[in-house]
Amino acid sequence: MALEIERRFLVAGEGWREHIRWDRRLLQGYLVGSADGLTLRVRSDGADAAWLTVKYPAAGIARHEFEYAIPPSDAEALLERSEASLIKRRFGLDLAGGDWVLDVFEAANAPLVIAEVELESEHDVVEIPPWCRREITGEGAFSNAALARCPFQAWAAQEQEAWLLKLGTLQA
Repeated sequence: MALEIERRFLVAGEGWREHIRWDRRLLQGYLVGSADGLTLRVRSDGADAAWLTVKYPAAGIARHEFEYAIPPSDAEALLERSEASLIKRRFGLDLAGGDWVLDVFEAANAPLVIAEVELESEHDVVEIPPWCRREITGEGAFSNAALARCPFQAWAAQEQEAWLLKLGTLQA
């Protein structure tokens, strides 16, 4: 059984750009999302790669994750039937301590930028870059599934401002 163990961070600034190894634009749709954390997601890069993913909670910050490549035409059909969706540009980063990616959200989730590091164990020690301003591991409102259903721009203005102030991207 595959486990996903990751820590997530809200990002401010552009310091991460010097670490880019690759990037791709992703469209994600959610076919199922339950209160107990079960999600069924379809993801496409809009070109030649697509995946179907099932996730559900394990213990601590770990989640069970099953991901399968599917034909892009199947992904397109499933995306049309998704309850909720989002668009982001994902960057692979050359940082040590785990498998780092960074998502720059588009459309209704702009200006969110979230970095994730996938770990072997939740006890792994990771050097957190200075541009990772606030850890959001376990913060449900910032999960991709939650952002697809309730995008950042749909949050109350005071809530948006509070998070942007915490990041230092907005002046008080």
